[in-house]
Amino acid sequence: MLYATIKVLLTSVLVVAVSEAAKRSALFGAVIASVPLTSVLAMIWLYVDTGDTEKIVRLSNGIFWLVLPSLVLFLTLPVLLRAGLGFYVSLGASIALTVGAYFAMLHILGLAGIEI
Repeated sequence: MLYATIKVLLTSVLVVAVSEAAKRSALFGAVIASVPLTSVLAMIWLYVDTGDTEKIVRLSNGIFWLVLPSLVLFLTLPVLLRAGLGFYVSLGASIALTVGAYFAMLHILGLAGIEI
């Protein structure tokens, strides 16, 4: 239980650090957020928990293919905000479009014979 608590606390600290950095500088916050900290932490925790490098390979490959549809969020959110929609409406719509992009990518990968 202590180990899980440490993982949650460390991961939470990184998320808060991005938020706090972005308050001071959008560029600095963006740089920190763009580094795949969550992915790296997930790989570290997975390896520490299992010692299975094949699981790391599969996770890394899955992350690679699913980064592309995740970009939909970062493209649509500013467009919707600049169009005058409220923050929560824009965020919700951007998330919904991103989920749709994930399903589309999974379908395309399946057609191409790529298994995640």
